[in-house]
Amino acid sequence: MALPGILRHWFPIRRDLPHGRRLVLTVVSFLLPLAVWAMVSYVPWIWHPDIKIQVSAEREGVTTVFTAGDHVSRGFFPEFVEAVRQENAAVEAARAAGSPESGVKRKNQKLLRQIAPVAVENGWLPYEEGQNDDKIYAIWRDLATGEKAAVHPPLSPENLAVVKANWATLSALSPEFSYRQLPDEPLLKLVPQGVPANPVYLPAPHEVWKAGLRDFTAEAPEGEPTMGDRYVHSLRIIISGFLWSCLIGIPLGILCGVFDFFSKLLEPFVDFFRYMPAPTFSTLLVAVLLAGDAPKVALVFIGTVFQMVLVVAKTTKLLDPSLLEAAQTLGAKPRQMVTRVVIPGILPNLYNDLRILLGWAWTWLVIAELIGVKSGLTEFIETQGRFRNFDRVFPVIILIGVTGFVTDQILAWFHGVLFPWAGKSGKLSRAVADAVMWPVRTVVAGARERIAADEQDREARRLSRFSPQTERP
Repeated sequence: MALPGILRHWFPIRRDLPHGRRLVLTVVSFLLPLAVWAMVSYVPWIWHPDIKIQVSAEREGVTTVFTAGDHVSRGFFPEFVEAVRQENAAVEAARAAGSPESGVKRKNQKLLRQIAPVAVENGWLPYEEGQNDDKIYAIWRDLATGEKAAVHPPLSPENLAVVKANWATLSALSPEFSYRQLPDEPLLKLVPQGVPANPVYLPAPHEVWKAGLRDFTAEAPEGEPTMGDRYVHSLRIIISGFLWSCLIGIPLGILCGVFDFFSKLLEPFVDFFRYMPAPTFSTLLVAVLLAGDAPKVALVFIGTVFQMVLVVAKTTKLLDPSLLEAAQTLGAKPRQMVTRVVIPGILPNLYNDLRILLGWAWTWLVIAELIGVKSGLTEFIETQGRFRNFDRVFPVIILIGVTGFVTDQILAWFHGVLFPWAGKSGKLSRAVADAVMWPVRTVVAGARERIAADEQDREARRLSRFSPQTERP
């Protein structure tokens, strides 16, 4: 297909694309940023300013301790590796001279646990058993004898030699773990291993997936909420605040859109108040409503209700004036015009306004859950971010985005079901609307038939009273 033909098919001027092409572009809109994220994360020569440590070791005389999963700069990592190698060389030299250091059982116990992250990554040790000394001791044995081979990450030949040398020392004293049987002289340290990585604030996609899967499937410690509990709590905050906003904002917006009296009375103050940042009221809300969920719901309410009044008022004012004029001509009273003309007339557009405003409410979730007693998903984000566990932060951020997007798409689909006359319904939504409305239409049709039959019966009786009576013989 020639280029002009492609342009005509994919770039029509002021015309909608076919459904299939629109679906393709929707999928691509999500795949493109994911592809960029993956390319930055997995192609080493593009951008990897850090080294992510996979196997670590403690250095003597240095207070900073690096563990598996930590990030260090590319310039510092070779220095870290060389320092550990020198310490191992010093241990071997002391052994050869017959004057090794003594009284280091505790250090040796900590050194053995350095293999735990490798064991967890390879599935040999559950995450919550990272300090199970009996199992860790057996893993050293299996690695040394070749019964186990590390794959994620693979141990370097240098580290395999360290494992075999340490196990030779350990097995000579005890084949099973016993703190009393640990050697009294230093063992060799594992040499740090690492891979090029993004900065700590941008973990790779697979790291985000693994951390999210672990957090959302693991049992929470006693007394702490699970991730499911946090999620439900956050949903409750959003829904409660938005419902209160709808109960207040929609009626006021309709009144402002219909009556100039309410427009001039309310809109100037509402327009002024909406420029005040809602978080500035957090301290006041906690003082008035105490430190539970009430101030969080109130913050979502304050963050959305003033915009809702103005948006609903604008939508109401855009109603076709001819509808109001026709109702006035037919003698409708003000209350009837509002309930029978204005509200039904603005419902399709009002529904879309509420969809947009619900997305606005989600933007206040993080701020709302930080006031008073921290709670919900935001507490988890704030806690993990403080410890720089960004691989555990991203799944929660993505979950919030997915929840908002899926909710919006479901509500958009229901627009075609609830308002098929608005011209934005597809075949499926029209079919659902027909199925949902069929019982109602059946009842209405039956009622109309009964009313028509009653009218005919009354008309027949009325005519029979005026017909000439037949004389009796």
